[in-house]
Amino acid sequence: MAATWIKSIHAGGGRGIARVITARLNYAMNPGKTEGGELVTGYACDPRTATEEFLLTRREYDYIIGRTQANGDVVLYHIRQSFKPGEIDAETANEIGRKLVLSFTKSRHQFIVATHTDKAHIHNHIIVSAVAVSCDKKFRDFIRSGRAVRRISDLLCLEYGLSVIENPKPSKGKNYAEWLGEKASSWQEKLRQKIDEILPSCATFEDFISTMKAAGYKVNDKRKHITFLALGQKKPTRLNTLKGDHTEEAIRERLSGARIITAGGASGGQTLVAAPIFTQHAQPSQVSFLIDIQSKIREGKGAGYEQWARIFNLKEASKTLLFLKENGIDNYEELVKKSSSASGDFAILTKKIKAAETRMEEISALQKHIGTYGKTREIFSRYKKSGYSEKFYEENRADITLHRAAKKHFDDLGYDKDKKLPTINSLKQEYAMLLAEKKKMYAGYHAAKKNMQALAVAKGNADRILGITAETQSRDTSRAQTLSNTHER
Repeated sequence: MAATWIKSIHAGGGRGIARVITARLNYAMNPGKTEGGELVTGYACDPRTATEEFLLTRREYDYIIGRTQANGDVVLYHIRQSFKPGEIDAETANEIGRKLVLSFTKSRHQFIVATHTDKAHIHNHIIVSAVAVSCDKKFRDFIRSGRAVRRISDLLCLEYGLSVIENPKPSKGKNYAEWLGEKASSWQEKLRQKIDEILPSCATFEDFISTMKAAGYKVNDKRKHITFLALGQKKPTRLNTLKGDHTEEAIRERLSGARIITAGGASGGQTLVAAPIFTQHAQPSQVSFLIDIQSKIREGKGAGYEQWARIFNLKEASKTLLFLKENGIDNYEELVKKSSSASGDFAILTKKIKAAETRMEEISALQKHIGTYGKTREIFSRYKKSGYSEKFYEENRADITLHRAAKKHFDDLGYDKDKKLPTINSLKQEYAMLLAEKKKMYAGYHAAKKNMQALAVAKGNADRILGITAETQSRDTSRAQTLSNTHER
């Protein structure tokens, strides 16, 4: 199971953009929670300089669109993805988190994936820059974006053979009559509802206390038993009097993942099931896998299901035969060869596209840093002449920080006195050439993918129809080799 949520992080209220970015990234990349930083990966940024690079992207965006920060402006998106205890290792969790956000943002935004191992359950904190890598637009949160994140996460969990939540029941909004009923309910019930509402967005118990205060509750956590007092409430409610899933101990367990509360409550709601591990044949296609009749009958589907499955199998066998005829494939060896060839061609094409995209990202980052370096060079020169004055530094902190980040980026790429920086014009030309090449490759990408999937599924169906298994394939290969050697003698 991967329980996920997404939360927008705003500036304003005394918190500037730099402070917001620094606080969130520091929390996510905490070395004590990420095996000394080994479980932190970045996209379009280096985790070591992510704060400066996120800030640089934001400043470029403000410069391009010609505006300044507005109060309440969205700076980041924070995605949390929690996995079932004991079911996954930290490296795989980090890999899944990276694939999740690449799919969700369509690879257009900088992000950091930090996998935490300090709780009973392994979980990812993903911090995404609201500004696109191109610096000319921002990600706009949309209705049911949380559902979109959960769907991508579930698909990835299925791909990796992890548990998923079956039949999730999202929380429903309240109409006026329901609101009146809640208004008439007890203070304890209101407190329970508020805890359930805010707890998914909290990472620690301290976060929970702070969020409850921000929600209007007066919290006394200095005594043995924590109390909450809502606006208009005369007598505070002790947390431990709520019992069940809302005591201090229970809340701490829910935050750590030791206690899972389903959408329908402790007594019902979502059910966790182990997802099957899909092979490469389980690809969406016009030709799908044949149904295993015997296994379904053993599950108690009955005679009616058996009849339906037989008819379905005949239809799928017919589809496979038609596909093979249309593609001029008249023997099994040719099918295997074409399927293998299509997979190899698609892998090569994908690798070339990824290489082009990687270089384009490097060029974009280099262009930004060259521009920033030029804009901040004068300030940094004056800073050096001041004898690295602390006062001058505080007055020009942002420019000096960005200048140093740009210089570090150049150093990491090996640019020094012997190796000069490329010109902006040469980088633009290379980027345009790569973009044209990428568009050309993408023209055949979807057709190649569709062909590979169709052949893979057709082969899977043919194997099932003919009763061919990995064991029989190995035996046939050995027999063919033996015959070949005999003929040679």
